[in-house]
Amino acid sequence: MNQHKHKTTHISVTNLVFSHPLQKPLLKDVNFTVNRGEKVGIIGPNGSGKTTLFLLLAGLLTPDSGTLFILDSEVKARVFNPDLGFIFQNPDHQLFCPTVHDDLAFGLLNLGYSKEQADSTVHEYLQQMKMSDLADRPPHNLSGGEKRMISIGGVIIMKPAIIILDEPEASLDCRSRRQLINFLKESDETLLVASHDLEFLLETCERTIILDKGSILADGNSRTIMRNQVLLESSGFEKPHSLVPHVEPHHK
Repeated sequence: MNQHKHKTTHISVTNLVFSHPLQKPLLKDVNFTVNRGEKVGIIGPNGSGKTTLFLLLAGLLTPDSGTLFILDSEVKARVFNPDLGFIFQNPDHQLFCPTVHDDLAFGLLNLGYSKEQADSTVHEYLQQMKMSDLADRPPHNLSGGEKRMISIGGVIIMKPAIIILDEPEASLDCRSRRQLINFLKESDETLLVASHDLEFLLETCERTIILDKGSILADGNSRTIMRNQVLLESSGFEKPHSLVPHVEPHHK
């Protein structure tokens, strides 16, 4: 059976243009699609348009022209879409309840979960992430890494079909970073992940898109793109260390 016959387009961006007043376009003629279950990394230098693209997909900005579709619905500005979860670069933008438990339960209750259902789901997530001891802590008293994992959890437990993550590995220590990598690798959701950490993307995303000066410079297999030193250097990146051949052993 040809599995490609059963692909479902989860994200479709066509001829997208966006600019701020008195500025050149931040995004210009951007076109790509993402199928169900794909995990796609977005890389590019600062100012290339990554976060702007995410804000447009979430309906927090309105494009100058072009279309954006999430599943079969066109993105409408300022309209909540339960099929898409957006994890901001700064977790403090998402954590606002008195306790970690309340923050994780907030979205579930707004989706119509009963208090008992929300409590059970929050308990299960905290157990899975080995963070049950944080349930009654105020979010502002958490470490940067703990805040990051709770902000991610607040979106993931709502089970959107698509999750957008903006620099999700920032502020994470090695253990939390590995925990997040494993979690994303095992997830069934369609993912768009912006990061400057190419090793992180190599482990979590099979496909990578390079944005540069508001346009797509490359779109393809992550390992193929990240082996292309000339392409990476043109966007201000270096080839990931794991893809650099070791001519001499590290230890004699």
